[in-house]
Amino acid sequence: MEVLHRVVGPVATNVYVLADEMSREAIAIDTAVPCLQWIRDSLRDRGWTLKLIVSTHRHWDHIGDNAAVMSATGARLAAHTLDRHGIEQPQPLNAPFPIPPSIPAVELAEGGAVRFGSIMLEVLHTPGHTEGSVCLLARDDGLLFAGDTLFAGGWGRVDLPGGNREQMVDSLARLARLEDGLRVLPGHGASTTIGRERPWLELVSRERRLLV
Repeated sequence: MEVLHRVVGPVATNVYVLADEMSREAIAIDTAVPCLQWIRDSLRDRGWTLKLIVSTHRHWDHIGDNAAVMSATGARLAAHTLDRHGIEQPQPLNAPFPIPPSIPAVELAEGGAVRFGSIMLEVLHTPGHTEGSVCLLARDDGLLFAGDTLFAGGWGRVDLPGGNREQMVDSLARLARLEDGLRVLPGHGASTTIGRERPWLELVSRERRLLV
């Protein structure tokens, strides 16, 4: 699997494009504004076809270019059903620009999978930042696309719409059970590994509380 990464927008959202090099099929994760031109150029330069856009959760800084990328590429949109309402009817909060609505055509659910070419990503439902937050686990490549559930040294806010402290504790405790060597690619900030985050993840799991 080939992974492209770009930081975009006013709150530095990580946008990812993943491709199966054999089939040339690709997906995009969290198409924030402005990523359309970068995605179009990346697809054209590599001869890739975008099959799917995955929204890890419904907040404006992760969905702003969903509609534009769908229109430009014909890709379908995938999201968890519990976050569907906030994607179809965005809540822009403090967004500095309008957030167009987009309609998920593919439902992500715990135990499901995202497939493109010969690649499969496992869907982990990890609520806490929003009701329908998900992570995508690429076991064969040792990667976890964590959205705003897990960051280097922290976790996504639980005081925004859809946030829940108890659910975040459960989700972080679940991620603490993953392998040390798994590389974590979050929705904001630098990449990390489960092993690097394990000490505080296990503390959250053991004490059943967030650490602040």
